Amino acid sequence: MKGVGIIGVGAYVPDRIVTNRDLEKLVDTSDEWVRSRTGIEERRIAGEDMGTSHMAVLAAQNALRDAAVAAEDIDLIIVATATPDHSFPSVACMVQEALGMKHIPAMDVSAACSGFVYGLVTAKQFIDTNTYQHVLVIGSEKFSSIVDWSDHNTCVLFGDGAGAVVLGEVPEGKGILSYEMGSDGSGAQHLFVNNVTNFVCMNGREVFKFAVRQMPESSLRAVEKAGLQKEDVDFLIPHQANVRIIDAARERLGLPEEKVSTTVRQHGNTSAASIPLSLFTELQNGKIHDGDVVVIVGFGAGLTWGSLCLRWGK
Repeated sequence: MKGVGIIGVGAYVPDRIVTNRDLEKLVDTSDEWVRSRTGIEERRIAGEDMGTSHMAVLAAQNALRDAAVAAEDIDLIIVATATPDHSFPSVACMVQEALGMKHIPAMDVSAACSGFVYGLVTAKQFIDTNTYQHVLVIGSEKFSSIVDWSDHNTCVLFGDGAGAVVLGEVPEGKGILSYEMGSDGSGAQHLFVNNVTNFVCMNGREVFKFAVRQMPESSLRAVEKAGLQKEDVDFLIPHQANVRIIDAARERLGLPEEKVSTTVRQHGNTSAASIPLSLFTELQNGKIHDGDVVVIVGFGAGLTWGSLCLRWGK
């Protein structure tokens, strides 16, 4: 039997770079404070004329080229985002129109920073059941539009960007081997968007405690479901929120630093876009090879989490 895996990857980040030094001029913070607590050095910020859907389209075009799949051969679009251009229509429908993919189903997934994993797992079901052959899964975020730029606790954390993949059939033994997802609504008050101000609000201490526990636990569960051991993992792509959280997951899995993606330094927290952006970056850097066992894991508002174990290869 053939597997279901990633056959194309693309990404897009805005041109504008905002460094920690730049933020020192806006709020009471310092480059040293941000680096020591998060590992973030800079982030990309989209202009007012660029929405989440625009970034999603550009990332999707790159993924289609990489997969050598024509737009008319895509059967379904799934966009993971917490910052849509509008409440409705969905970002996915806007992507469909921009790419000329007429009449195929398109939908958004709302699971915040876990959204891309949720999107991958959803897409896999359609291919497993032979309903569709190719599914475009995108993570795209414009968090700069919901950040209070006078709040030094949150504005230093987030950035904008998009990443996209094409899911399709891959050779037997390759592709997605297992996945694990969950949620805990009792933690909803720790990370949310205020309906009055439309700004993101976060209890950083509680989110940190949740993440350092849940990321490694979920990763290990996915590895075990694949019939593997943590020693079999070749590369880890965690949600890029905080270097200290990433380090906790890395240590639990027993991985050296060179086998873990830490693009948070350059991109900040791009929510649902962070995992596909990291995947694209590490492939470009030659860190992921054919046959490698790769673990993808995310956590986010909800509180939600999700992990996925795959064997890389087309």
